[in-house]
Amino acid sequence: MATMQRRDFLAAAGLSALACSTVPAPDRHALAIRVTGIEIFPLKVNARGNWVIARVLTDAGLTGLGDASHSGADDPAIGKLQEYGALMTGRSIYDIEWLRQQTFPEYAAFGRATSCAVSAIDQALHDIQAQAAGIPLWALFGGKLREEVRNYANINRSVDVRTPEGFSELAQSAVDAGFDAIKMASYDGMPLNGTAAQIAAHTRLGTDCIQAVREVIGPDRDLLVDAHSNFDLRRGLQLLKDLEPLELYWLEEVSRPLDILAEIGKAAPMSTAGGESLFGVGEFLEYVKYDPVDIAMPDIKYCGGMLELKKIAALCEAAGMEVAPHGPASPIGNMAAAQVCVTLPNFAILEYSHGDAPWRHELLDPPEPLSPGGMLSVSDAPGLGHKLNMKMVEERKA
Repeated sequence: MATMQRRDFLAAAGLSALACSTVPAPDRHALAIRVTGIEIFPLKVNARGNWVIARVLTDAGLTGLGDASHSGADDPAIGKLQEYGALMTGRSIYDIEWLRQQTFPEYAAFGRATSCAVSAIDQALHDIQAQAAGIPLWALFGGKLREEVRNYANINRSVDVRTPEGFSELAQSAVDAGFDAIKMASYDGMPLNGTAAQIAAHTRLGTDCIQAVREVIGPDRDLLVDAHSNFDLRRGLQLLKDLEPLELYWLEEVSRPLDILAEIGKAAPMSTAGGESLFGVGEFLEYVKYDPVDIAMPDIKYCGGMLELKKIAALCEAAGMEVAPHGPASPIGNMAAAQVCVTLPNFAILEYSHGDAPWRHELLDPPEPLSPGGMLSVSDAPGLGHKLNMKMVEERKA
C-alpha cells in the first residue's frame, strides 16, 4: 500500500492546513520591545556604603529595576551601568544571554564594577520581561515551590558600637521587629598584622559579642555568625570549639583559602556557609568542587543577576548543597532574590539588612511584604511587583 501523504492524513482526520494554523502566534509587540536607556540612582544609606539602583527604560514605556549596591568605594558600578546601558540600548529586552557574553569577560579586569552592573541590568530586564508577559517574575524561573521565604536579620552593618552592648542593642531591635534569625560579624577589624596578643584579645571580644547576642535572642531563635575570613587554620579550628556551645545556625566564611576553608568545614560541628563574593556559575563550579561549606551564598547583585542565581542554584542542587542568597542591601535586590528563591528546591534562608535605613519601607511602592518571623512573600503582580517611590529617591540621593 502506498505511503499516506501528510495532506491525505489530515484530510482523513477531518483536519486541514487552515485548522492547524489556529495556534496563537507569539505576541509580536512583546518580542519587539527595545531598551532605550538607563537611569541610575545612588542613595545615601550610612558610613558602610550607598545603595545604587538602576532603572532600565524601554520604547514600550515599561521600566525595570535592579540593585547594583556595594561595588566598592566611590561606587565604580555606576560607570559600568552607564556603559552597559548604552550597550543594551536598541537591543531586545530578551538579550540577557547576549549581554552575559559581552560583559562577563570584563570581570577579570574590572571586578565588582562589572559584576554589580551586569547583575542589576539582568534584574531590570527580567522585571520588564515579566511585565510585558503580564506575569510575576517567579513564573520565569520555574514556578513557585513556596509562598514565602524566610529572612534573617543582618545587624552587622548597623552596629556602630562594636561591643557586647552595641551588638545586643541591635539584636534586640531585630527581635522586636519579629525576626527569628539574626546574623552578626563581630570579628571585623581583626588586627591581622598585629601581635598574637592583640589578635587573641580581638577574638575574645568578638566571641563575647556573640555570647551576649545569644543571651538576648534566647535559645529558640537562630544565630548566624560571619567570620569574614579573619582566621587561619589553627585559629579557625579553635574558633569552632569556642562557638560550639552557642549552637549556631551557621558559621560563615572562616577563612579565605579554599583548602583551609574546606578543612575547617569538615571539622565544624555546626553548618558552614560561604561564597558571597563569587561571580558567575564558573567561579561557583570551582568553589563547589572543593566542597568547602554546607550552604552556598550567591549574591544576586554580585553573582550575575537572576538568571545566574538560578544557574548557580541548579549547580549546587546537583552537588547536594543548599543555597542561601547573600544580600545586605536595598529592598530591590532583596525582592529580586526572593522571586528566584520561591522557585528553588534547595533554598534555605535569605538575608535582610536590618537597621541601616529607617526609611527602607518607604523606598518601594508597595513596601516589602515582610511579616513576623522574617517571612517575605512575593507579589503575583506582573514583574517585580514594586516601583520606586521617587519622592524618597529624591530625598536620599547621594
